[in-house]
Amino acid sequence: MLSDVEIRTTKPKLKPFKLADSNQLYLVITPNGSKLWRMKYVFDGKEKTQSFGPYPLIGLSAARQMRDEARRLLLDGIDPAAAKRQQVQASIESSRLTFAVVAAEWFELNRGKWAVRHGNDVLRSLKRDAFPHIGKIPICELTPPKIVETLRLVEDREAIETAKRLRQRISGVFGYAIAAGYVDRDPSEKVDAALKPLPRKGHQPAITDLATLTKMLSDVEDEYARGITRLAVRFIALTAVRPGELRGACWDEFENLDGDKPLWRIPAERMKGSLERKVEVGGDHLVPLAHQSVAILNVARKLLGSRHLVFPNDRDVNRPMSENAIGYLINRAGYRGRHVPHGFRASFSTIMNEWANRDGAPGDRDVIDLMLAHVPRNKVEVAYNRAGYMPRRRELAQVWADKLTAGLVPPEAVAHRPSQPLSTGRSRRVRRPFS
Repeated sequence: MLSDVEIRTTKPKLKPFKLADSNQLYLVITPNGSKLWRMKYVFDGKEKTQSFGPYPLIGLSAARQMRDEARRLLLDGIDPAAAKRQQVQASIESSRLTFAVVAAEWFELNRGKWAVRHGNDVLRSLKRDAFPHIGKIPICELTPPKIVETLRLVEDREAIETAKRLRQRISGVFGYAIAAGYVDRDPSEKVDAALKPLPRKGHQPAITDLATLTKMLSDVEDEYARGITRLAVRFIALTAVRPGELRGACWDEFENLDGDKPLWRIPAERMKGSLERKVEVGGDHLVPLAHQSVAILNVARKLLGSRHLVFPNDRDVNRPMSENAIGYLINRAGYRGRHVPHGFRASFSTIMNEWANRDGAPGDRDVIDLMLAHVPRNKVEVAYNRAGYMPRRRELAQVWADKLTAGLVPPEAVAHRPSQPLSTGRSRRVRRPFS
């Protein structure tokens, strides 16, 4: 049997030669001084050689352990050389299965179940917050501390809820990876304990008194702003849709604007929630339009023409209006902390439900829920509700519009107010009502 002293002191010769150990393990010493571990064995009637690596990187004790492991494989009827090749190939494939690669597979598998808007949010959050930090790491090598480190970077932006959602999406990727046989555990599963708790949420600020709400609209429309932004504020107040649904409004979503039953058909993929939920409530969200809402659309068309988007961005007409444009305008009018764009839904719900209790017809509260795209309590009659309640939804939309716009100036006047304060002297600016 060999010893470390013998191995270290043996000098190379003009030709390669062997130093035998035991149980077919030996060391090949080449003329250039390299010392390489080998093992002879017989498998399926053929003599083969297994390589274990160079000395001293592989010491005598380690070489003997590798020899013994190879002999155990032989006893189980496994070729040690073939097993090693498979292990190397598996290691290579594992290194290629980075988190970003597996996340892309997971996304493609699930995107058909999601609304387009939600799918875009998922992909954007992974590209922005996960891939730069863990995207190139093999998924089998990711650890809870590394995932926490990634989520901490999101928390440092005070985006606590975003960090929670990102953790859920990372966990979703690992759930797929486990099912696909890439990994056997989810290191993100228990990291919630290391994350900051969600701040306590209050209700979104909303004015729920009709007189105050109408006064707020009047004040907002007196503020300097783009004409299309002012129109957008009045339109969202009339329709009580979500701000994202308003910003993405396209002209081809509107029907019968010149007829007696004007309608805004918001596609299911632009609505909040899963596709399953939307199919459950009938898919597209139908918004019957009061004549005041149609008037706003007519002015918007004169203002900007029949481009794709009804409420486009100031700098690029092919992009939606900024998500902050309406909120900033409300704040400038003096209503910061009192009302937000999403608050118009609460305004509509509160004021119209109070009206329904006093002056409405039986079932009006359910109709109001349908107008807000809420899931009906009685899901058995969903299909009937969407079709059968449409006349009443149209009537209530007109009731709301009449109440809300009483005393407000026509939309033409709103659109043509100046977008900027007028300066004096030679530097006086020209009014730009169409900006």
